[in-house]
Amino acid sequence: MTNRILIATRSFGSTSTKPWDVLNKSGCDILKADMSIQMDENRLITLLQGVDGAIVGVVPLTAYVFSSSPSLRVVSMHGVGVDHIDLDAAAQHGVVIANCLGTNNQAVADLAIGLMISVARTLPKVDRSMREDGWGRFRGTELWKKTLGLVGYGYIGRTVAKRAMGFDMHVLVSDPYLDLEQADLLGITLVSFEQILQEADFLSLHAPLNDETKGMIGIDELQTMKSSAYLINTARGGLVDETALYTALTQGYIAGAALDVYVDEPPSNSPLLGLDNVVLSAHIGAHTNEAIERMGVMAAENVLRVLRGEEPHYQVV
Repeated sequence: MTNRILIATRSFGSTSTKPWDVLNKSGCDILKADMSIQMDENRLITLLQGVDGAIVGVVPLTAYVFSSSPSLRVVSMHGVGVDHIDLDAAAQHGVVIANCLGTNNQAVADLAIGLMISVARTLPKVDRSMREDGWGRFRGTELWKKTLGLVGYGYIGRTVAKRAMGFDMHVLVSDPYLDLEQADLLGITLVSFEQILQEADFLSLHAPLNDETKGMIGIDELQTMKSSAYLINTARGGLVDETALYTALTQGYIAGAALDVYVDEPPSNSPLLGLDNVVLSAHIGAHTNEAIERMGVMAAENVLRVLRGEEPHYQVV
């Protein structure tokens, strides 16, 4: 019996035919969801009927979805984060959840450094001024020899650290999953979360979103930071209390922020949109031609491996 695979993400195979080639060579039936139509639970369940494997982006996979999709055996993220997937329910229903670690770290690290430079040098404001025939003197801050605090030291955090070395930045790391012995082997300075808040000139978030990290940057943490510091978030919007961030930015607790992710996406009604000391991008961290191709190929291979009775490249549950 031929396996059937659902593609429920806009960007799969959008920059290269290689991900599609991997699937087409498998002989599986491929169903591509129309992502211009809102994807709610009922529509997703309808699409998953008779489907053995799925490749998804930020489509929520709830317990109800898993219980209503009896043929589903494997889901691969077209990316890394799995906070929108009910992992306990997946395990209960015997569905393998895989992701694509190591496929988007270069792209996200590029953006993280780019956002640091952009907010430190007020580049959006300069650009707007130039387009309005302005020629102002815009004074900014250098990255050179500043202290970079990385909250989370997985694939992306490590890749950001490598780039920061080119700016001769002093890199501090806070990660509860690392101990001092591991830190010594990695050649990094491991510090407490409190210390990294106090010392970082640029605080860059690279932690997963879960019950422990949700809202980890609130008003107390923002008041602990230097008034000259910048917050960079390319991880998950839920890591930051956006109301507290607005207060911090308007009251001068920190100098600025650069965000690629938000609690609600798009952040249409967010007061952050009206602030000049915030640089905003549209959750584009992994959106490079190269990363989308790598993610697509690995996601396809993840699903096909499980359907053949093998292990995926990276299994979450």
